[in-house]
Amino acid sequence: MEAFEINQLEEQRRQHNRSYLEFLKVPALSTGLYSLTAGSVDPQQPHTEDEVYYVISGKASFIGGDRQYQVRAGSVLFVEAGLAHRFFDIVEDLNVLVFFAPAEHSLRS
Repeated sequence: MEAFEINQLEEQRRQHNRSYLEFLKVPALSTGLYSLTAGSVDPQQPHTEDEVYYVISGKASFIGGDRQYQVRAGSVLFVEAGLAHRFFDIVEDLNVLVFFAPAEHSLRS
């Protein structure tokens, strides 16, 4: 059992000066906090894992394959492994919980 506080995770992410902070990794799942500032570019590439995003705060557009969405606090997105995707037109600083299954950079069976 582990417990996390978003404010503490955000502080750790800022201290490491990174846009992504992985804070949990077990074989079946990894979880991180992803933050992009308004006007920034999301450099993501397709992943080998399935992925779920939960938008904590901010506003942006999101493209996954040929589908586009407007996202804001409370939005939940599922992206299957291998699909090209990214946030764009980030109009308010974006903070997102990211869940990978299996754990990011693990080998798929």
